[in-house]
Amino acid sequence: MNRALIQEAVVELKRRKLRTGLTLLGMIFGVAAIVAMLAVGEGSKREALRLVAELGLNNVLVESKAIPTDKLKDIRTRSLGLSAADATAAMAVVPGAQSAALKKEIKVDQLIYQSSIVQGRAFAVSSSYAEHGGLSVTKGRWFTTEDGNTLAPVCVIGARLAKTLFGDIDPVGERIKLNHTWLEVVGVLADRSAGKSEFEGIKLGLDDERLFVPWESGRARFFFNPIEDEVDGISLQLDGKVAPDAAARVLQTLIQDRHAGADDTNLIVPMGLYRQNQQTQKIFTIVMSSIAAVSLLVGGIGIMNIMLANVLERRREIGLKRALGARRRDVVDQFLAEALVIAVSGALLGLALGVVAAYSIATLAGWSVAWSPLSLFVAVAMCVAVGLVFGVFPAKQASLLDPIAALRSDG
Repeated sequence: MNRALIQEAVVELKRRKLRTGLTLLGMIFGVAAIVAMLAVGEGSKREALRLVAELGLNNVLVESKAIPTDKLKDIRTRSLGLSAADATAAMAVVPGAQSAALKKEIKVDQLIYQSSIVQGRAFAVSSSYAEHGGLSVTKGRWFTTEDGNTLAPVCVIGARLAKTLFGDIDPVGERIKLNHTWLEVVGVLADRSAGKSEFEGIKLGLDDERLFVPWESGRARFFFNPIEDEVDGISLQLDGKVAPDAAARVLQTLIQDRHAGADDTNLIVPMGLYRQNQQTQKIFTIVMSSIAAVSLLVGGIGIMNIMLANVLERRREIGLKRALGARRRDVVDQFLAEALVIAVSGALLGLALGVVAAYSIATLAGWSVAWSPLSLFVAVAMCVAVGLVFGVFPAKQASLLDPIAALRSDG
């Protein structure tokens, strides 16, 4: 289509502003729904991938269950609970196991720096914990094997806890008091406080108000209730050659055998959680796409309606053009140009409204938004395609009018 034909189509549509505007609404809302849905869906997918990375895509986790004391005493007659020995056994038995990381929460009675007393959570963790949990240090360093072997009184703290305790002071090298033990800060973690604190019901500990000490130091320097599990959680990192589900089945059998069948642990497969999340997301996308498609369909019907009305109103104009030598192809092109202008205008306006809607939804619901150029192109292409498809029939009808009968009509 040439530029003159498009300009003529714009002029014709401007003559019927109200009718054109009402027709545009269907296309605008249809495209906006698709754009917003795709943006929220892509954002949800990326957020899920980021969150599951905190657990480790190639990890298999075992966590101790929170059990009331009266029931725990009965379970302890059969099972000693989750322990470091379980991790050692898992490394020897589970196929593809590369390394194991241990975690045990320390009860915080007081956390002090100079005269400041703050709230926080503390954990004794093995040196491999940072790699398993995707933790990165922005200042200082993480623990070394030597720190654990010498029971060094050192700690690594979260970014928010560092800000609360030290303000603008560099925390590395400073000393803080956890319960009755003085610890030297050797590192500060990257700020991840903006992230969600759980994924599929699994706590991620992204509150950033955490303090970590070496596993050996924590076990030696702090008090733990003897009836509790020695370990709150074990993370087993796989080499990627063995499917996490297969490794998880072996690990589950091992734990059940070592715990005499006691139901005192939970097994978590992050990759399985991610697949489950994406399956739910896929269903959500299908439902939302169906709704958006219906909206576009209504918009397409609107285009057909206005084009048929235009054909009836402009019968004498069409007859005159045909009498002066215009081909049927010229009439078809004229009406298709009008349908194209409506579709493209609706697509662009819908694109803008979809961006606003996506960010509004993200703000109100606390969801993430991400953009894919392909998804935006698909939304616009669908709108244009629908406009042209529903514009073909009226254009054909116009081209098939008998020129003499059209000239004699009152239209």
